Amino acid sequence: MGSIKDKVAIIGMGCSRFGERWDKGLEDLCIESAYEAYEDAGIGPKDIEACWVGTLTAPSGGIGATAVAQALKLKNIPIIRNENWCTSGHVALLEASMAVASGAYDVVMAIGVEKLKDTGFPGLGTGRGMSPVLEARRTAPGSFGLIAKRYFKTYGLSDADGKETMAKIVVKSHANGSLSPRAHFRNKVTLEQVINAPYIAWPLGLFDCCGNSDGSACAIITRADLAKKFRTDPIYLKGFGMSMDSGLPHLRPDFDWINFEALMTSSRKAYEMAGISNPREEIDIAEVHDCFSITELAIYENFGFSPRGKAKEDIDAGFFTLQGGLPVNTDGGLKCFGHPVGASGLRMTYEVYKQLQQKVDVPERQVKNARRGLSHTFGGPPQMSCVAIFGNEKG
Repeated sequence: MGSIKDKVAIIGMGCSRFGERWDKGLEDLCIESAYEAYEDAGIGPKDIEACWVGTLTAPSGGIGATAVAQALKLKNIPIIRNENWCTSGHVALLEASMAVASGAYDVVMAIGVEKLKDTGFPGLGTGRGMSPVLEARRTAPGSFGLIAKRYFKTYGLSDADGKETMAKIVVKSHANGSLSPRAHFRNKVTLEQVINAPYIAWPLGLFDCCGNSDGSACAIITRADLAKKFRTDPIYLKGFGMSMDSGLPHLRPDFDWINFEALMTSSRKAYEMAGISNPREEIDIAEVHDCFSITELAIYENFGFSPRGKAKEDIDAGFFTLQGGLPVNTDGGLKCFGHPVGASGLRMTYEVYKQLQQKVDVPERQVKNARRGLSHTFGGPPQMSCVAIFGNEKG
């Protein structure tokens, strides 16, 4: 496999406030994130040579790329929209990066945007299955609840121990989200609140599930050799990996609900390109796809942050908190910052970008001496995972 390590750099990023943005339309959210990115990079709309858009709910013929062109007045350039479920924002970012690395363009934009609240999208599913032939009446919480139960059984956790372990992830995320001014949910919660919350799909309670949000995030990307002409502290793409597992893997007889090939393959490819052999020690901050608390736990082990079956020990020790060895979801993650599907990958990257520049908006969230960061999204069906690794210097 080829490599684009240190060939492209992010020179500007922007992120709207996430939440129930009844006051703004999809175009307004694009403007919020894009114009922050322009200012951050010291450029304007006329400097953008091409644009990649990640969005899930916008109809491809009506709102996707067209809305971005209208909102940002991008004229006579390629504007390319993708829909890859929750990985859409990352796909936009990586497609833009590959276009720059190929030499086709010098300065491009990647933007993700979603107005889920305007669609009435409920997040719990509508009762139909992922496949009209193979299954029916399936919901996202129901699916991830199965992961939790299988994990508990496989590694000998009682329901009470498993619930408490997941709850500690939630408490950590809410503590971080409370320090994020643009987050959807900024409330701290206690272990008791999380454990005793109403159930959505056993054993997942209300606080184990992320909400649906509106929001947008944007990145300006250029060639690495040009980056310092724009700013003194660009952030370089070190490696990426993307994997899509065909069909519905949970219907295979050998699928164990704990080991996810898409997660393992995407992270392995990203590590190889970035030259990382021990992610637990070599990554300083990670933003991972915590659509549910059990998802974050599974990612710890599928990504090699924790040994198999040992995530509980790391969670109990506070290893993934702001003060721990590998802080995860330092802005609150999907759980608290929000999950406007097409924007999430770029929002995660925004947090990594600011952390690596030591420019986080609230000093209490700043991870000291962070040099390498990872952002990740996980979606489907079928299962797809996208991982990107960044660094604040070449080499």
